[in-house]
Amino acid sequence: MTAPVRIVFLGGLGEIGRNCFCLEVDGRILVVDCGLMFPDADMPGIDLVLPDFTYLRDNADRVEGVVLTHGHEDHVGALAYLLRDVSAPIYGSALCLGLARNRIEEAGLLGRTTLVPVEDGDRIDIGPFDVEFVPIAHSVPHAFATAYRTPAGTILHTGDFKLDLTPFDGRMTDLPRLGQIAGEGVKVLLSDSTNAERPGYTPSETTVGPVIRDILRDYPDKRVIVASFSSHLHRVAQVVEAARSCGRKVAFVGRSMLQNTAFARDLGMLDLPESDTIDVDEVARFAPGEVVVVCTGSQGEPMSALALMAAREHKHLKVSEDDVVIISAHAIPGNEHNVGRVIDSLYRAGAEVIHDKNAPVHVSGHASQEELKFMLALVRPEWFVPVHGEFRHLVHHARLAHAVGVPEDRVLLCMDGDAVTIDDELEVEHRAVPAGYQYVDGLLDDISVGVLRDRRNLAEEGVVVVIVTVDATTGELVTGPDIVTRGWVYEAEAADLLDEAKAAVRASLAEAAAEGATDFETLRRHARRALGRFINTRTRRRPAIIPVVLEV
Repeated sequence: MTAPVRIVFLGGLGEIGRNCFCLEVDGRILVVDCGLMFPDADMPGIDLVLPDFTYLRDNADRVEGVVLTHGHEDHVGALAYLLRDVSAPIYGSALCLGLARNRIEEAGLLGRTTLVPVEDGDRIDIGPFDVEFVPIAHSVPHAFATAYRTPAGTILHTGDFKLDLTPFDGRMTDLPRLGQIAGEGVKVLLSDSTNAERPGYTPSETTVGPVIRDILRDYPDKRVIVASFSSHLHRVAQVVEAARSCGRKVAFVGRSMLQNTAFARDLGMLDLPESDTIDVDEVARFAPGEVVVVCTGSQGEPMSALALMAAREHKHLKVSEDDVVIISAHAIPGNEHNVGRVIDSLYRAGAEVIHDKNAPVHVSGHASQEELKFMLALVRPEWFVPVHGEFRHLVHHARLAHAVGVPEDRVLLCMDGDAVTIDDELEVEHRAVPAGYQYVDGLLDDISVGVLRDRRNLAEEGVVVVIVTVDATTGELVTGPDIVTRGWVYEAEAADLLDEAKAAVRASLAEAAAEGATDFETLRRHARRALGRFINTRTRRRPAIIPVVLEV
């Protein structure tokens, strides 16, 4: 008996980011996308959030390859972490592979994979998987929808898409080909839900260029700094066109911006002669109105080029009243606070700041409701699974499917960790595989939920260390207690309270000694309990308490 066809979701359902799912055919596994997520404010000290790769790690010998739909970080950013445990070829457009290669190379893991470029319309076999790459429009060039023909029927994954009829590069979503695939019959449609709450249509990418050009003309004597995603090369190209039309030189700032624009120029995607560019250390030689700076930092990343400029800590560029800053991006969920903080810093430095809340300097790369309904009506799937979005986005997308005629019992709301078995009917096994968050902190990528919980508690309640020295024979107090606290009360202003806390610990240890307690753990427990009760009674707080008992 052949193994069933399955879809296993590892990320991207119920959140923005961590997009990753697996297809299983004949017992083999094909990974589709491998993205990261930015941490929320309640994840102190965390740099990145990844999918849980336990399932893939445990089945590494069954993985045939990884298919990438496009080059955004929420789809490719976790590859270097996956490749530590799984060695497999990676398939994607030349641009997408170039964007992903940088991270893989930095991690020293290029030897664990082969990068296989694919072109628009390619249909290839990856083990038992028949995969077709269909062009779609998105905010990063050369994005794909992918069709997987399996023994149980065709699975069509839109990837991130919009129905842009005037795309910057002329590469539209290939609706005729999608219609042909639909005519052959689509068993399951997986479709982007990001903008399922947004009515109407998403504006074309080409509406942004004229707005930026007008801003350059409105501020002829100002230096203009444009912050955008370094992978958003169509946006960067429009900024470059606007700068050239106004006779301004262009300076790229930020490591990923320099890497990606250089790669795009090599691929012929960015038309910018060397004579029109300057290095960042040359910017000061030009009058403000002669320069456009294109930089990273649209998400308020603390060490990004824009954040350093705003804080006047950048080696070559410092924002002043001579600058107009355009943030040509929307804040990803979880980054709103950082973006707001950078905007405040820019205003404090005297700059004028233009962003998507006060001017149309950004458009989404995701389809809105009418486009989503069009895709559903075009494909006419037997079954529909909304993907790529927070849970409310999935719910709204499901409602759109009902509105265009997909029966309610043929729409499946899945979550990370669910597995869908495809036969005549679809069967969902909830929480079939581990799919929790994998946290990255610096060089560590195995931060546990317990560690994160401790960090939250330390941030909210603080920590108190109580140190005592006792007689090893009698258990009686010799010196102390001494109390050191951070984040509970300010020691210099709470001397009386700390004296009372010490008295509570002293009394508890005296009671323990009277009962004949001399062992280390019993004395620690008495000290912790007495101090915890005192703090809760007097301040209604529950800081972490660390008792240190020394014996003499």
